[in-house]
This record gives sequence, structure tokens and C-alpha cells, in this order.
Amino acid sequence: MAIDNLQLLEHLRTPALIVEKRQVSFANSAAKSLLGAHVVGQDVRIAIRDPGALAVVLGENGGTAQVRGLSVGGSVWEVDCRVLGDEERLVTLNDQSIQVSVARAHADFVANASHELRTPLAAILGYVETLQNPKAGGDPETRERFLTTIQHEAKRMQALVSDLMSLSRIEASKHEIPSDEVDMVALIRETVGELKDGADISFEADCEQARVAGDRAQMAQVIRNLVENALKYGKPGGPVHVTLEASETGWVLIAVRDEGEGIAPEHLPRLTERFYRADAGRSRAAGGTGLGLSIVKHIVERHRGRFDITSRQGEGATASIMLPPRKG
Repeated sequence: MAIDNLQLLEHLRTPALIVEKRQVSFANSAAKSLLGAHVVGQDVRIAIRDPGALAVVLGENGGTAQVRGLSVGGSVWEVDCRVLGDEERLVTLNDQSIQVSVARAHADFVANASHELRTPLAAILGYVETLQNPKAGGDPETRERFLTTIQHEAKRMQALVSDLMSLSRIEASKHEIPSDEVDMVALIRETVGELKDGADISFEADCEQARVAGDRAQMAQVIRNLVENALKYGKPGGPVHVTLEASETGWVLIAVRDEGEGIAPEHLPRLTERFYRADAGRSRAAGGTGLGLSIVKHIVERHRGRFDITSRQGEGATASIMLPPRKG
């Protein structure tokens, strides 16, 4: 290969090799970083030991193959080979780890969503079939108990479908930065007022107004999800403390704190994962879908903010969001 072309390959961020007569005659910096500088001069069968990749590199027509590993454990690489001449090949290595990870996450999400929907659906169908039996369905007490369970499971499915649709809408608009003006003090007061209904929820703000650029409906959903979460997993009926602080730099800090049992440290990093539950049985009994905190995270990220959860067992948990100052 001409020297000018080799210099061009050297500037590529994609690992690239020139293989001549089964030996690596050239490797750019990216390839040396991945496979080691010693790869130049090596037999390609030693440099790349994957049988599928070698079949492509040494084959008459070149092609592509997927390789897991190489020198980076767990990474997935696409090996692409182009025939330059009878004894010369251009081999490029494209990292496919992100695409594979996204595809796996999507498949896991669909599987989890299907499972979460199938569980209440199976319960509903089972109780309906029992009620259709004259012996069981004819007993008023049994009938009432079964209908209550059916209603509970149907509402659980309804909540899950609603959250799935919310998550889909949020992800579809995640690259669109909200531009409307929202007064978070007024919004929190309104949302807390709607949720009180006998619950002990307090709200304190260090200012009369805290205006941010945001989507009002989505920010209301964030506050609602966090307060409802605190009511579900804190002490029954509260107390739940909501605070708002406006910093001199324009950032707005909102915190929702409960006085429940708290969350074990090993669960904290995974709480915003879809369908992850620190206590699955308690979550389902409380009507949780496993998507509430994931929705909060996605909305806050769309608003270019920060979301965090801290907790000490026996002392409750605090969910905090920081929203950036409104520009202009």
C-alpha cells in the first residue's frame, strides 16, 4: 500500500491493519493500542485468534465477522476485511459494544414489560374463570373478594401501561430541551396539595418564585412520582418533607425526604433502572410499577438537570433533583 494511504490510516480512530501474506505489515495507533505494538510483523493468526474473524481475513473475498473480546474483555468487535490484492488485505475493527448493549437493553426491557403485564393478567383470567364456576361464583363473599382482586390487578396493569407510555414519550423527546418557563414553587405547592388527602406532606421554599426552563407537565410528574414514592416506602401516611432552595448561581435544588426504613447501600446505584425493585414484594403490594424513578431520571436528564438518591437504613431516604438556571 502507498505511503500516503498508510499515513491516512494512521489518523483514523478506528483500529486498522494491513495484512500481507498472512502477516501484519502495518497497524495504526488505534490498532496498536487495542492489540499491542508487537502486533506489527506477527502472523495474523496470532494477532487475531478468533476463528470466525480469521476465516474472513484469510478468505478469498473478505467480508465481516463479529468478535467478542480481542484484548478488551467483554467488548464486541466487528472485523471488516477488504481485499486489496492477491496477498494484501485491509482489516478494520469497529467497536460494536454500544449497539449490542442497546439491543440487549431493549430486548430485556421488552421481556420485563411482558412479564410485568403477564403476571396481573394471569391473575385476572384465573379469578374470572373461577367466578364463572357456579359453585364459587355463587357465593357472595367469595365473589366480592375475587372482584376486589381483579380490580386491584387491573389497576396495576393500567398503571404499568400508563408508565410505559410516559417513558416512551419522554425518550422520544429527550433531545429536545424544554423552553417554557415553569415556576417550581407554585408547581410543587399545587402538586403537594393534590396529593395530601390525609397524608402528612410538608413543603418549604426559601423563595417566593423559582423559575426554570421546563416542561410543566413533566416536572409535575417528577414531583408526583417522588412524593408518591416517599409515601409508599416511608412511614404509612408520611411524614414526607419537600424542600426547595434557589442558589445564587440560579440552580434550583428540590429534595423529597421520607422517614421510612431507608434503602440498603447496594440498591442505591440501581434504583433508576427500569423494573428494578429493592423490595419486589413490597413494591408490587404498594402498586409500584418499577418505572417511577426511571421516568424521573429521564425527565431530569431531558431538562439537563441532576438526580440523586441518598439513604441511611433506619433514617429514611432523600431524592434530590437539581435544575439548571433559566437562560435569558
